[in-house]
Amino acid sequence: MNLLDTMRALANKGEVVTLNAGDVLFSSGELGKSLYGILEGTIRLTWTAKDGKQGHEEIKAGHVFGAGALVMDNHERLGTATAAEDTRLIEMNREKFLFAMQEAPMFAIELLASVDERLRDIKLESS
Repeated sequence: MNLLDTMRALANKGEVVTLNAGDVLFSSGELGKSLYGILEGTIRLTWTAKDGKQGHEEIKAGHVFGAGALVMDNHERLGTATAAEDTRLIEMNREKFLFAMQEAPMFAIELLASVDERLRDIKLESS
């Protein structure tokens, strides 16, 4: 079972979010309370670094984002997440996240691997 499969298994119908192209899921500075897994579509994550430089990342189906919201109290979103195309997501709150960690310990490893892969892709793009 992979990361999205675990999220699907734990999701209720109301935890599937559908966005049209251009819809904003969350904005920079908002308090984050959920992790998202992309079932279909693409999310464009944009941010401004402390030095004023702007960056972006295209997150595609099969990936997750927003994990910081589940591991840090009062986590402020660092970027704005916008649907680059029609997109379907699974939303996972902290309670379900902790349950997944307890019941499926590989979930944590898969989550870390996903975050690491995205960070490596960002670093390679900016080099």
